[in-house]
Amino acid sequence: LFYALQKDIERKIEETRQRFKSEYVGESQDKYDSRDVERLFKEDALVEGYLTWRQFVVEDTLKMIDESLQWRKEFTLNDLTESSIPRWMFESGAVFLHGYDKEGNKLFWFRVKLHIKDAKTILDKKRYVAFWLERYAKREPGMPLTVVFDMSESGLSNIDMDFVKYIINCFKVYYPKFLSKMIMYEMPWIMNAAWKIVKTWLGPEAISKLKFVTKSDIQTYVGPEHLPPHMGGTDQFKYSYPPLPDDDFQSPICENGPIVSEDESDIKDIESESKETLESSFNSEQSLKPKKVYHITSCSHASVLCFSPSEELRFGAKESERKCLIILNNVTKNHVAFKVRTTAPEKYRVKPSNSSCEPGASVDIVVSLHGGFQASPQDRFLVMAAEMESSAGAGVSELALFWKEVSKAKVMEHRFAVIVCKAAQFGQNFVIIYQYENIIMPLLLQLLLLLLNI
Repeated sequence: LFYALQKDIERKIEETRQRFKSEYVGESQDKYDSRDVERLFKEDALVEGYLTWRQFVVEDTLKMIDESLQWRKEFTLNDLTESSIPRWMFESGAVFLHGYDKEGNKLFWFRVKLHIKDAKTILDKKRYVAFWLERYAKREPGMPLTVVFDMSESGLSNIDMDFVKYIINCFKVYYPKFLSKMIMYEMPWIMNAAWKIVKTWLGPEAISKLKFVTKSDIQTYVGPEHLPPHMGGTDQFKYSYPPLPDDDFQSPICENGPIVSEDESDIKDIESESKETLESSFNSEQSLKPKKVYHITSCSHASVLCFSPSEELRFGAKESERKCLIILNNVTKNHVAFKVRTTAPEKYRVKPSNSSCEPGASVDIVVSLHGGFQASPQDRFLVMAAEMESSAGAGVSELALFWKEVSKAKVMEHRFAVIVCKAAQFGQNFVIIYQYENIIMPLLLQLLLLLLNI
């Protein structure tokens, strides 16, 4: 059944591409950014996202893609950078990414009291929101967001209906499947009439994602460690710019204590890993070594490394499930240096966390939980990698010097989400169905109706 459904999805993707090419792209070569069209014809997940959001109705999907790609060109999304946005927008702290909800979705904050309706700045505000969404889409492809409208201390003067409609449209059309939920915190009663209008812009699915909360119940969705004090949380984060607040990856913690600086940690990591092999490091725990499981491999045309698994690290409740294996494959003709970062360095040991991979070779990275800690959906891992010159050495000092001097433009980044599997909850087959439930359910309903007609 799953195979048949997957084949049906593939046929829908191909039909969508062919019709888009003949009915839309053929009209004008200048209508869209060619880079977006190229992505559409290369990335199945992108087309699948549009199809899912339009219940696999190809006609509706084509209209959505057309509108989305035109918007991307109008806002020059592929060339939008930090320097493209007025500095005052960043300094205001009105919109930013920070923290996670209980399901592990990144929080996208809108501090409503800092918004003032102004026709002169509305375009800058829209581009600012687009900047954050595009930045997140590139950094964590396929991972949904939870939007938090913090309405504390706000009033009617802070509500710009055109801006609100634009934000909703971003998730309805421009970034399908991105919205996990939209949390409305402490909405003043005076805004009830305005939000009745907003609801008319939302489809049934989007309305179901709206959560109206107060200080007493917001922790249903977001844990206190990711909430500011005025919401009853313990997160002492204070927004400031620069830098941007969404880069929360750190070096994995050393066994001997906290890391004092990144440069020193790089040298310590390399030295410790050169003294012991991966096998000897885990000799005392042979029975608990992670099993090699064959996963889908991620390897784009711009990569210097291929990754398996491609996007997720799965931890379970059993002792043997407290470790995960990441396999790196070097697809270049030179050594590739790599470093591993995590958002929870106190929880995990990564071995090796700072090393290099020989041309055409592979490296096994073991990610293990320290005793007493549990994996969380909020945890993330980042692998940074860059190709080294053929003349460069791969020793301790050479690697440390390489990371000091390498240009950021040459460093590729690959992110992993953490999935916590409950043994009693699902097995392998359930995981597959769970991951595709939004795709499968409409097709299952169609199949059921077909059988009933028979």
